[in-house]
Amino acid sequence: MTIKGIEVPQVAFGTWQLSGEDCFNGTIYALKAGYRHIDTALAYQNEDVIGKAIKKYGIKREELFITTKIPADIKTYEGAKKAINTSLKNLDTPYLDMCLIHAPWPWSDVGGDYSDGNVEVWKALIEAQKEGLIRLIGVSNFHPKDIEYIVNKTNVWPVVNQIRYFVGNTQDEIVNYCKAHDIIIAAYSPLATGELVDNAIIKEVAKKYNTTPANICLSYVYTKGHILLSKSKTESRIIDNINNLFKLADEDMAYLDSLKHIASTRPLRS
Repeated sequence: MTIKGIEVPQVAFGTWQLSGEDCFNGTIYALKAGYRHIDTALAYQNEDVIGKAIKKYGIKREELFITTKIPADIKTYEGAKKAINTSLKNLDTPYLDMCLIHAPWPWSDVGGDYSDGNVEVWKALIEAQKEGLIRLIGVSNFHPKDIEYIVNKTNVWPVVNQIRYFVGNTQDEIVNYCKAHDIIIAAYSPLATGELVDNAIIKEVAKKYNTTPANICLSYVYTKGHILLSKSKTESRIIDNINNLFKLADEDMAYLDSLKHIASTRPLRS
């Protein structure tokens, strides 16, 4: 897909909860399998490992799209600037393809009002983008009111909102708002953190396509046209997750759209 004239690979290799050897090898497996979008965050504490894996694999920087995030507990301009520089150093890269505000509030105070702090972080991202340190800027876990506040203060819209999104939990209010304002959705936890793999309903749909429940869930997001964050530490699954994506039939998309609360609908992760 193209965002603001920049090519963004729709399928990203997610690295939440990956560390050490698992993260290093997983990143190598992903690059070998054809992933060209890597999603990480300063809070994941694995940027340096990812940077080393990228260097080891030897891919040209311009052939790779890297997304990272400002930690949710940072709500100051100076803190955000420092975080950006730390991520650049960790990843051993002269620029970030995309950087997001990880959440509108610290994970220790979910739902708290940090509107003015978000503006300060957003200003730091805007400045870093102007300086050529970041190509695209966006948010994560933001509701419409959170987006409206930073836009009203800066007149700059995020290009992406990364949210928890899967069959049965599609956060329609947020998605519809973002669609109306040309904000791309990036979907994390497309398998509901593994819950949907054993779901009887998803298994039935998988039988129709002679595929796995995981491939149905991933292909659902893929068919929607959202950025898909696919995560695994196992080489075979990493390969399978990108090589077996397909567009589901309209009737099956409508059926999956009709399902609600078939897995835990908690909207967030740390």
